[in-house]
Amino acid sequence: MSQYPLIGFRGARTVVEVGSATFGGGGFPVIAGPCAVESIAQITETAEAVAGLGADLLRGGAFKPRTSPYTFQGLGEEGLSMLVEAGRRVGLGVVSEVLSPEDIPLVASSVDMIQIGSRNMTNFSLLKAVGKTNLPILLKRGYMSTVEETLLAAEHIAAKGNDRIILCERGIRAFDTSLRFTYDLAGALLLREQSRLPVIGDPSHATGCTHLVEPLAIASQAAGL
Repeated sequence: MSQYPLIGFRGARTVVEVGSATFGGGGFPVIAGPCAVESIAQITETAEAVAGLGADLLRGGAFKPRTSPYTFQGLGEEGLSMLVEAGRRVGLGVVSEVLSPEDIPLVASSVDMIQIGSRNMTNFSLLKAVGKTNLPILLKRGYMSTVEETLLAAEHIAAKGNDRIILCERGIRAFDTSLRFTYDLAGALLLREQSRLPVIGDPSHATGCTHLVEPLAIASQAAGL
């Protein structure tokens, strides 16, 4: 796989700076915030809380790809504006998801990092479109995607000129329904081993269990993520 610029690369590792946070530089940056922006009061209170606890970036969903069409789909542009306002107020950079190429100009003009969610990891038109931006990209592993498929999704972005990519392990679907998904720490280590990109973990989406977030974050830190 040496024909790919990201996969199997053995030179210097990529360091991605997002606001005051550095990914791939040996630290342990934290991204925190609600799954979805629901109101200005909610996101303001959350921003103040996570900033006070030492988080580096604020995340929140304005455009939400839900499995059910009857579930809250996000506030769209209004929610994005609320997120940015709350983040700027407490001095945090912001991260939010984009769902379609048409929304990229709006999101890119507002946030410090664009997120590609798990459900859109194989949306190749979207990957190519964000590859044409100059913003950092947070690429979440699809919940039914292999390590290789995740790396190749990153290549779609890089092939358009943007290699400021952070890979995120957020859980894969397995036979055991005790947890929302299975947090694949070994897979995350393979993502880092087989590419030059920084890799982070998302234990909250992976497990759906509040009490497991802290121990899995510590395990990720111990593993060097």
